[in-house]
This record gives sequence, C-alpha cells and structure tokens, in this order.
Amino acid sequence: MKKRLFLNLSLAYGVAALIGKLLIATPALAGAHSTTGPVIVAMGDSLTQGYGLLEDDGFVPQLRGWLAANGVDEFRVINAGVSGDTTAGGLSRAAWTLTPDVDGMIVALGGNDLLRGIDPAVTRSNIDGILAEAQKAGVAVLLVGMQAPGNYGPEFKRDFEAIWPDMAAKYDTLLVESFFVGLGESADPAQMRDLFQPDGIHPNAEGVRRIVEGLGPHVLELIERVSD
Repeated sequence: MKKRLFLNLSLAYGVAALIGKLLIATPALAGAHSTTGPVIVAMGDSLTQGYGLLEDDGFVPQLRGWLAANGVDEFRVINAGVSGDTTAGGLSRAAWTLTPDVDGMIVALGGNDLLRGIDPAVTRSNIDGILAEAQKAGVAVLLVGMQAPGNYGPEFKRDFEAIWPDMAAKYDTLLVESFFVGLGESADPAQMRDLFQPDGIHPNAEGVRRIVEGLGPHVLELIERVSD
C-alpha cells in the first residue's frame, strides 16, 4: 500500500500548483507563532503548506501543537510551504527565507520534481544548493527524504532515492526517510483512504495528525541541535 501511495503522489502531486506562491510571498510572516524565541522554518510544497485544510489542521499548526504538548513551546515554527513548488523553487527562495532570526529548517521538497519527471541530477543539485545556503547561514536542517515510484525505471528510482542520504551525509543534516513516516505500513487500503482528502494525495486533518506524530520526534532532534 505504501508503494502505491508514493505512485499516486508522483502522478498527481502538484494539483494546487502556484496557489501558495501567491499566499506566501513572505514566509517569515506566514503562520508565525505568537511567542518569541528560536525560529524553525518548514520549507516544502502543498503538504507543508496545508493544501485543502482549515488553517489549524495544516502541518505547521499541528506541529506547533504537538511540540507544545511535548513541553516545547518557546520555538516559533513558520510555514514556508508553497503549493506546487519544486526543489528549484525552494532553491530560488532559500537565501531570503533564511533570515538572521532563523535557527533551524525542515526541508520537505521533491514531490513535484517527481511529478514532472525532472532529472534526479537536477533535483540533487537543487537540494545541494538549499543545504549550502543553510550551512552558510548557520542553520540546522532536518531533511525529509522521498521514494520514487518504479514506473520511472530502476535507474531513476536509484538515483532519486540516493539524493537524500547523500546530501544528509555531505552537510551533516538530520534525515527522515519520508514525510509519510507516521502513516506506517498499514495493509488496509480503506484505512489509508480515511487519512486522505478526496484527491487521494493530500492528507486530511487526521492524516496530518499522524504525520506530525511520526515527524515530531525528528523535529525534537532538530531542536536539540539548535539548542546546543
């Protein structure tokens, strides 16, 4: 089921392209937490931006709530997700997103590269550039990996999936294998459908809750790095 989920993602993952670009022209102001303190930027696409959800049900607001429930409420988590964004889009805005007040960054990009069948070498170069900007800014990073579907061929799959561990090793970032790690390996397709919106691509509020539970411990590791 997990393999089919990634196949569906690769085939239709950018349905909401460009909407977020109009809404998030200034990520530092988008969904900022009310408290002061260290800042983590969540850079991604529609999955990060919260496509199709009420604001409070999106990834970043739910992550803020999860962190507060786990005793971490001094951090501000900023939503820098842009629907339809590719790794090239992320690279184009990385430098001005990493303002001096940013301490950590979650990078969750690559799904729309898959949708467009972009050469993995290009995706690799873009991720490399984003992480280089983070390194230059002294910002700790949690890199969120991604799996490619088999329909692009074994070489594409191998080259694409190697990007994330290779780049994590090169820049000494934290790494989690997938944005969907919290959804587990359920063998019940009906149960998985219950975690997604009708498009079968973007998680619903409950799906996001489980995603946050899966990614939350990795974000805590990021916070530890920021706090050291």
